[in-house]
Amino acid sequence: MTNASLSLLALAGVEPYQPKEGEEYMNEEQVLHFRKILQAWHDQIREETSRTVAHMQDEASNFPDPADRATQEEEFSLELRTRDRERKLMKKIEHTLKKLDTEDFGYCESCGVEIGIRRLEARPTADLCIDCKTLAEIREKQMVG
Repeated sequence: MTNASLSLLALAGVEPYQPKEGEEYMNEEQVLHFRKILQAWHDQIREETSRTVAHMQDEASNFPDPADRATQEEEFSLELRTRDRERKLMKKIEHTLKKLDTEDFGYCESCGVEIGIRRLEARPTADLCIDCKTLAEIREKQMVG
């Protein structure tokens, strides 16, 4: 498992899910497990956004030195690009939380098979099984290359 997925689990305060023998896929316990992960991730991004706004308001200075001003503008630009990526991620997380409510979560949008607990812990917003995702990436490379 990657460090990113471990940190997501730690952020949510959960351990990797251990399925019980004969347990139904995406039962209530599993759905709750992923809801905790997604909600914690969502909350963390929201806090980061608030922190960025406060930081930019506090740190916005009109430096007399053009190099200092340029450095600050570059730092702000980088932070804003990061927040824009996170804004897009927030939409994916919110979409995934809605899928938990409609019982569509955990199944491949392309072929309908189970995505799998470990893959979902690594990437909770995954909407394709590993086989369909691999095929999509191959097609994408062929289109670009």
